[in-house]
Amino acid sequence: MALSPAPDSNAARTGAAPIDGKKIYLRLLRQVWPYRGFFAFAILAMLVLGVTEPALAALLKPTFDGSFVEKDLAKVASMSALMVLLFAVRGASSYLSALALAVVTSRLVRDLREQMFANLVRLPNATHDQTTSGILISKFTYDAMQVTEAATQAVTILIRDSVMVAGLLSIMLYYNWKLSLVALLAGPLVVLVVRFFSKRLRRMSMELQRLMGQLTHVVQEAIDGQAIVRSYNAQAHEQRRFSAVANRVRQYQLKFQSMATVTAPIIQFVTGTGLAVMIYLAARESAVNHMSVGTFASFFAAMGLIFAPLKRLTNVNAKVQRGIVGAASVFALVDNPAEPDTGRRTLGKARGDLEFRRVGFDYAGSDASALHDINLTIPAGQTFALVGPSGSGKSTLAKLVPRFYLPGQGRIFLDGIDINELTLESLRAQIALVSQDVVLFEGTVRDNIAYGPLAHCDDTALWAAVDAAYAREFIEALPQGLDTAIGQKGLRLSGGQRQRLAIARAFLKDAPILILDEATSSLDNRSEREIHKALKALSRGRTTLIIAHRLSTIEEAGHIAVLDAGRITDIGRHAELLARGGLYASLYRHQFTAAEALPGKAQSGA
Repeated sequence: MALSPAPDSNAARTGAAPIDGKKIYLRLLRQVWPYRGFFAFAILAMLVLGVTEPALAALLKPTFDGSFVEKDLAKVASMSALMVLLFAVRGASSYLSALALAVVTSRLVRDLREQMFANLVRLPNATHDQTTSGILISKFTYDAMQVTEAATQAVTILIRDSVMVAGLLSIMLYYNWKLSLVALLAGPLVVLVVRFFSKRLRRMSMELQRLMGQLTHVVQEAIDGQAIVRSYNAQAHEQRRFSAVANRVRQYQLKFQSMATVTAPIIQFVTGTGLAVMIYLAARESAVNHMSVGTFASFFAAMGLIFAPLKRLTNVNAKVQRGIVGAASVFALVDNPAEPDTGRRTLGKARGDLEFRRVGFDYAGSDASALHDINLTIPAGQTFALVGPSGSGKSTLAKLVPRFYLPGQGRIFLDGIDINELTLESLRAQIALVSQDVVLFEGTVRDNIAYGPLAHCDDTALWAAVDAAYAREFIEALPQGLDTAIGQKGLRLSGGQRQRLAIARAFLKDAPILILDEATSSLDNRSEREIHKALKALSRGRTTLIIAHRLSTIEEAGHIAVLDAGRITDIGRHAELLARGGLYASLYRHQFTAAEALPGKAQSGA
């Protein structure tokens, strides 16, 4: 499920619809509506600023006529005073419009980022599987900022400079409409040039956006995998990866800038040619006394001042196209369907009976099915282990219980209720998950144990969970105990300590269903024995689903289901499965032989 819009040129090939620039731009402007007061004030200040430009040109006629024709010093003094006042008004209106727009811009970016994040945390697993984290992060950093150019800066230019051009052109028409008509003849040519470059700028902006996502992704991978990079001496390899993407970004930025920049000279050449003709004709009229000194000065001042706003107006198209592409990317994430929550029923605290009826599942884009015709009944309070070779479907089956994925076939029941009938919140409140890939968040030890809805628990319950996870000793040894900051991803702790915090979090949730994905994999021998005792006590009265990679950890499980190529090939207790001599016995003997061959069991830090 793609989150980024496809370029117009690729629409037919990819099947994606081209960007509707007008529709997206109008939607973007609607995002500004909550701040219409600030925006209206900014527009009013822009209008004042826009009016002062032609007013400045208009003041030159009475000033020059008073100086050189009428010799009226009082009139010249009053016009000079008006000019000072005019510049004061210009400065004030420019400052106030910029300040008001800064308020609108900052709030718009915040709102878009909040909308994206609100949907990001609700996206289904399938979407995350198909979208790199770098592209998602780029939407929050690069794309959101591009939007402001179209929503605020472009609007500023369009309003302010349009007023300036209209006012200056009006002065020119008023003083000499024949000469001014020459400038209007360039209008159709300007429109054609703008339309020609708009589509190209948009396509190039989309490619630049995609490359920025790749750049972010490469940087993130290098940061997350910094230990592997250094241990394999792969710094040069990662540098080459980054340089390749960075160079492509540079090339497209240069192409975009070249395309955006070439528009203005072409338009300026067209308008400049018209103005050159006007200058020649105006000089001729002035020579035959059809224009006074003041009229000539005002006319040419207006003609000279019109260049700057015209240049900005011709350059605004690039900002608009960048903003439209950025907005399309932002709205693609905002509009991306969240994981379906069609359930209407809620549970208090479930007993924990689980049943899988003819469950099948296929990953998107995969030719082989991950699960086939799974039939499994797990009575409440039992410990059930899932074993099998890598890729056999163990983790996939466990992920179907909290509806991280939806079965392609079959149904799953909790206490006799189809889990699709339960709300996601109610279903997931029944499940505690401890994964082999420990996920901790930047914050304190307390924040990571009492996470989310558990944040308001009292210290008694918190310490009980800590004791159950055998984590009190190392937590009390930390500088601030429970309030010690653990750093990004908990990197200030050892692997075993991080794992015990995750287990303590599961203890604190006290859910009737416990899913353990090799939850003791990062513990040393002593801690592993302690945690096994704790987990055994925790499993009493709870339905425990263990995804086992090391078979020695599940010898005491009530039942063991053996999976191979997405099918359950055997179910039984440890001794029964060994006696049958099937896949389980083969896997067990292989692990036992491999462990015997090792000089000593590898240990991780506690």
